[in-house]
Amino acid sequence: MNSIAQAFARGKAFIPFVTCGAPDLDTTARVVHAMARAGADLIELGIPFSDPTAEGPVIQAANARALAAGATTGRIFSLVRRLRREGVAVPLVFMTYANVVFSYGIERFAADCAAAGVDGLILPDVPYEEREEFAPACRRHGVALIPLVAPTSRARIARIARAASGFVYVVSSLGVTGVRQQITTDIGAMVRDIRAQTDLPCAVGFGISTPAQAAAMAALADGAIVGSAIVDLIARHGPAAPEAVSEYVRQMKRAVSAADAQ
Repeated sequence: MNSIAQAFARGKAFIPFVTCGAPDLDTTARVVHAMARAGADLIELGIPFSDPTAEGPVIQAANARALAAGATTGRIFSLVRRLRREGVAVPLVFMTYANVVFSYGIERFAADCAAAGVDGLILPDVPYEEREEFAPACRRHGVALIPLVAPTSRARIARIARAASGFVYVVSSLGVTGVRQQITTDIGAMVRDIRAQTDLPCAVGFGISTPAQAAAMAALADGAIVGSAIVDLIARHGPAAPEAVSEYVRQMKRAVSAADAQ
């Protein structure tokens, strides 16, 4: 069983996201350690990009801060190697954009993921029809290429799910990332359609920010993903961000685990 499968095998998974390098890579390292200690089952690491089209204002601003502070793909690979040396054992997944991988070199990127200890890759601007640009290199190096299924994907869910690896990222709402007061998409129907095609776990992201939302989404799927709320905490708390994020992750993990017990 690979490490991503193990993360879901323990029960409903809580998956936090952080933009690497915002405000700096040392803070990112401390935040990742805090997330892991607080019970995160898998952690998404955002590699900043100048035009992050799937992101709302909070993560867009974090991308800009990270790039201005000198975060590069090479430095983020170094960060991952440091985290693994320091004992972070939870699965780590990169979330970034096609141009970042193209400019680094697809084969080199996949090989460096494997060497550094990155378990998967999410590319929100790469549709199913273009995944074969990246999938062969990921397969060669054992890096899961994790697809997104959106509310508009209904006619294509079967193809996307059958080609998936790692887990399926279920996008809860139309639009970009960001906190939402309500999630009205029929997540249960999307998850049923995915499960008819694959045994891989499904985790729901986009818009989740409260324990109640996380529990509701985890009850319908296999896990919940939170990004903007955490990135906002880091921006607001500065040097104290690891402590604030740790408490938030602990609360969210408790909520997701409660859904598992129902």
